[in-house]
Amino acid sequence: MRWRTGRRSTNIEDRRGRRATRGVPRGVKFGGGFGLLALVAVLFLGGDPTQIINMLAGGGSMSPQPQGQEAPRPGTLQDEGAQFISVVLADTEDTWSALFRSAGGRYQPPKLVLYTDSVQSACGFSSAATGPFYCPPDQKVYIDLGFFRQLQQFGASGDFAQAYVVSHEIAHHVQNLLGTSRQVRQLQARSSEAQANALSVLTELQADCYAGVWAHHAHKQRRILEPGDAEEGLRAAASVGDDRMQQMAGRRIQPESFTHGSSEQRMHWFRTGLNSGSLEACDTFAQASR
Repeated sequence: MRWRTGRRSTNIEDRRGRRATRGVPRGVKFGGGFGLLALVAVLFLGGDPTQIINMLAGGGSMSPQPQGQEAPRPGTLQDEGAQFISVVLADTEDTWSALFRSAGGRYQPPKLVLYTDSVQSACGFSSAATGPFYCPPDQKVYIDLGFFRQLQQFGASGDFAQAYVVSHEIAHHVQNLLGTSRQVRQLQARSSEAQANALSVLTELQADCYAGVWAHHAHKQRRILEPGDAEEGLRAAASVGDDRMQQMAGRRIQPESFTHGSSEQRMHWFRTGLNSGSLEACDTFAQASR
C-alpha cells in the first residue's frame, strides 16, 4: 500500500502508556468482535486461555513491548505503526468527506484513540482483548496496535490488511452518521436473540462493504493500492469470519450465533464495495429481505 507520502490526520488521541479508569458506559460499541481473534490465537498456539479471560475482565496484558524496544512516548506518534494509522485515518477523512459532499451532506470525522492494554470510552471499560471497536456516544474508534500481531498469526499480514480493519471501524462511524446504527439498536431492542444477532451480522457486513467503498475511491483518486493489496484485504476479512473463529476455537459452527458474518460473507461484501464504490450496493438489509 502506498501510504508514506500521504497526509497525516490530526484526529488522533494517543493514550498509550496511560492507565485506564472505569466509568459508567453510555452506549454499545460496534466492531468488538475482532477480539475473538485473540482468544483463538491463544488456543491455537498452545497458550493459556485464562490470560484472555483476565483481559476481558480488565486485567493483565496481551501486548507486551518487545525486549530491546522502548515504548513510544504518548502523544508523539513517531513510531511507524502510529504514522501508518494516521495516514489511513486521513485518507478515510478525505474520501468520506468527498462522498458526503457529493450527496449534499457534510462528513464529521471521528477521533481515533490509540491505547495499550485497556481503555475507558463512553461505551465502558474495554481491554485489548476486545479488539478494535467504535463507540457511537463519543464518536471515537479505539485500537491497540498489538491487535495486528494477532491478525498476522492467522495469515492476514500486510499493511492493507491493517487498513481494512481501520476502515471497517470508520465505516461504523459512517453508519452512525447516517442513522443506521440507531435504527438497528431500536430493532434489536424488540427482537429475539437470534433476530438481534442477524441484525448485527447485517450491520457488520455493511461496514465491510463500506470499507471496500473507501478503498475503491481512495485508489481511484490517489492510487494507494499496490499489487496484492486487494487480496490482503480479502484475507483479513476472511480471517475474522464467525465460522472460522468458531472452528479454530474447536467449537461447532452455529450460524444462528453469528454476530459478524461468515468468512465468505465478509469477503463478498468487502469485494462488493471495492468493485462498485457505491453505497447503494452496500444495502445488506435490503438484500436480506429479498
